[in-house]
Amino acid sequence: MSDQRTALVTGANRGLGRAVAAELLGRGLRVVVTARDAEAAEATARELGGDCLGLPLDVTRPQSIDRVRDDLGGVDILVGNAGVLLEDGAGDPLAVPLDVVERTLAVNLLGSWRVAQAFVPGMIERGWGRVVFVSSGTGAFSNGLFTGSPAYSVSKTALNGLTQMLATRTRGTGVLVNAVNPGPTRTRMMPDGRRTAEEAAVDIADAALLPDGGPTGTFRRGTQELAW
Repeated sequence: MSDQRTALVTGANRGLGRAVAAELLGRGLRVVVTARDAEAAEATARELGGDCLGLPLDVTRPQSIDRVRDDLGGVDILVGNAGVLLEDGAGDPLAVPLDVVERTLAVNLLGSWRVAQAFVPGMIERGWGRVVFVSSGTGAFSNGLFTGSPAYSVSKTALNGLTQMLATRTRGTGVLVNAVNPGPTRTRMMPDGRRTAEEAAVDIADAALLPDGGPTGTFRRGTQELAW
């Protein structure tokens, strides 16, 4: 029986998620590329090659998540990358439409929470797992939340809170849960970002492959632990 680890990456058909999938493949993992669109997920898996599988997964739909979990029978590593930015950076928390806030939270917070509820119990049962949430400095109190994109910023603050809660819940089980702040990364969401997706993917893969007894409940970039 193979001891190869399996990693699932949400929102992995392009940008940072795709780069993370490629980085994990390069480190010898079996990788499940997921995206809302089945054809996009499958095409990305074919392009990446190697031990890669593409599956449709919509983090806002419980049935979609349950189908993937049942098909795979669990995963060892979960990278919660799927996210939306529905604002232009010139917003105002007193004026942002609350339907935009709701739609943002539905993906960035509740989607991540829903996927964790589906896959983390199996990790606990098997005694090993890694969970990495892709967060943002815009949601860190240490930086000051970014009021120009209030829905996005508060969704990442909430995601950081989820990270800490899950880390506390899983402490001592062999499961490590951390959030990564990749910094301004050049993707469709942030075309002027300073870092390439490939550079940021290294930080996320490092968190996904922390050694046994490694840190949990941290906000990270590479080996550096950041202030919440």
